[in-house]
Formats: sequence, structure tokens, C-alpha cells
Amino acid sequence: MLSLDKIYHASYVLKGVARKTDVLHAPKINPEANVYLKTENLQNTGSFKLRGAYYKISQLSEEEKKKGVIACSAGNHAQGVAFAATQNGIPSIICLPDGAPISKVEATKGYGAKVELVKGVYDDAYNRALELRDQCGYTFIHPFDDEDVIAGQGTIGLELLEQLPNLDAVVVPVGGGGLISGIAFAIKSLNPNVKVYGVQAEGAASMVQSLKEEQIIQLESVNTIADGIQVKEPGTHTFDLCQKYVDDIVTVSDDEVAGAILSLIENQKLITEGAGAVSVAAVMFNKVPVKGKNVVCILSGGNIDVTILSKVIERGLLKSGRSDTLVIQLEDKPGQLQGVSATIAQYGANVNSVYYEKASEGSNITDCVLRINLETRNFEHIKAVREGLTKAGFKLL
Repeated sequence: MLSLDKIYHASYVLKGVARKTDVLHAPKINPEANVYLKTENLQNTGSFKLRGAYYKISQLSEEEKKKGVIACSAGNHAQGVAFAATQNGIPSIICLPDGAPISKVEATKGYGAKVELVKGVYDDAYNRALELRDQCGYTFIHPFDDEDVIAGQGTIGLELLEQLPNLDAVVVPVGGGGLISGIAFAIKSLNPNVKVYGVQAEGAASMVQSLKEEQIIQLESVNTIADGIQVKEPGTHTFDLCQKYVDDIVTVSDDEVAGAILSLIENQKLITEGAGAVSVAAVMFNKVPVKGKNVVCILSGGNIDVTILSKVIERGLLKSGRSDTLVIQLEDKPGQLQGVSATIAQYGANVNSVYYEKASEGSNITDCVLRINLETRNFEHIKAVREGLTKAGFKLL
């Protein structure tokens, strides 16, 4: 049974293994709330997953340790299990979805685990891990639906109450629900007045759907840039704990997640993966009622694949009005481009790229199309530039 004593014991076991991560003030995230960030993205192995994995492995019998452990993961749990097993001198094998970021696959190998890539998503890797468990006698380390794992994640709740005594609310990323279950149980047991809100990606809202229908629901498919919380079905333990201890779970779009990642980079100098930024997205875009409250967002992980970081930043720029692409129909005669450039300069926008296309299908033979990507300040700035071009006689498509 999950208990407060077990969470305190996990905290004791994790001393010297898991960092007591800093809580940073972040007033620019939402000026209407007093926002703090719990920086589990700076945790050992790059995410909170180390806490639950290490505590679970520490509680195994000597016989179980000799046989080794197996796990499945989209990435972060894999690294936590690999690190914890290696630290304890235990062999480990990790099943990962074949679409997992290469950086996470290589990091898992780097912590000492044997990796098997499984075609599909997390749930497919999960089924393969169970097969190997039954065949070889490994102990399966579940990424979220295990009371020892949940207790390890709950140590974050103990730290928060110590670090922020006047805490009003905590906002937590949710995939399978292990992190929020542990945090909610710890916090509600010690201070039931603190609100606990969960956040899922719109493309993987399994816990939201399950709570709405009051039974565990398995989604047919999941798709989100927040790959760390891309889970089709919540766990039995986590579903029950969320029902009892979590105040609400909301969803955010991938565009909102991208905006949150960009904001954290620019304003806080912090790198988070998609799953780690959903809590910030919820507060930035007012998905949770935290106006005037002391609220902490859990940055659950920082292991973003650098190959997609530029794409995420580009989406974040678009979402926040920092970038815009204009399509302008012009007459093909001298001076047109100069006129467009002068108008854009007048309104203080910066040109990133220009594409000039003559005689496109469906246009007059004397017309051309100009595509310009602009760097802008916000949506109001975009509106002003577009209106200025229209007033100057240019036709925007």
C-alpha cells in the first residue's frame, strides 16, 4: 500500500542519488500568477524518473537483483532504470519504441543497459518487455503503475512543501500518471488545501478521458511532440490515485507546448522536452485557475532531441507571434520589391527570407507572388505590418 511513510523512506533512500532540484521564480510565465518552476529537467539522468526507478530497485530481494531487471519506456524511465540498475550492480534490459529519439536510446545504452527497439509506441514496448520478463525471469520495473515507483516520484511533493511553504497549487505533467499520483498523495496528505492540477497533451489524453468516463480507457492512437507522456492507457493504481487526490487534469496543444519550450529557453535559460513543458503551457495559456496564486510547474524532463529542437522553436515563434509569413501578389515591374521592403522596414519588422515566384498558375501573366518570412514582436505587430502593406496598395493573399 502507498503510504506517507513509504514516501519518506524513499526520500531517505534517494539521498545522495537524486538531487533536491531547485525551485526557480519565473514571473514572466504568467504575470497574473506567482509562478515557480521545479527543475526536474536538471535532475540526474535529465528527468524525475530516476527517483521512482531507483527506489523500486532498492527494494528488490537479492534473488531478484541477481536475475536482473527489465523496463519499457519512451526514454526517460529507461535512463532512470539503467542508471539505478548499474549503480546497484544489476543487469538491465530496456525495451523502447523504435521511434524514440536517438539521443535517448544512446543515453540509455550509456548508463549501462542493453536496449531492444520495438516497432510501435510505448504500449508495444510494454508488451514486449512482459514477454521477456516471463521468458527470462527478470523483474519488471513499471514506469508508473507501481507503488514503489509512485512513492519515489512522491518525494518531489515533500520537497515542494519544504521549499515553498505558502504553495497554493502545483501543476504536473501526466502520461501514465505516476508522477502526479506520488506528488498528489504526498501533498494532499500533508496539506489538503494545496490544489494539484495535471496536464496532458491533446494528442494523448488517456487519463483525461478515463477520469471523464470514470473507468480506464485505452486510446486507439496517440500523437504529440510530448513523447514522454505519449501513453495510450493509464495504470490501475494511478487512475485510482488521480480520482482521489487530483483536483483536475487539462490538456494543451502541441503549439502551446512549443510556445512554452520557447519561453523557458528565452526567459529562464532552461531546456525542457515537450513532456517537461506541458505544465508551463497550461499556466501560460490559462488552462488552470491560478490567477493570484503561488503556483509551481513541474519541469519533468529536459531530454529533448536536439534534431527536433529547431522545429519546436520555429513552431513556438509562430505560436507567440514572433514569426509570420506574408504572401503578396505583385505586378511584375521594377520597384515592387523595394516598396514592400520599405513598408516592412517602416513598421520595424525584420526579413528572414524572401521567395519570388513569377507567372504562377491561376494568376495573370504579368503578376508574380512574393513570399516573405518575417521576424516580429507579437501578434499586434503582425497585424500592424499587414495593415500597413494593405494601405500601401499591396494585395496580401
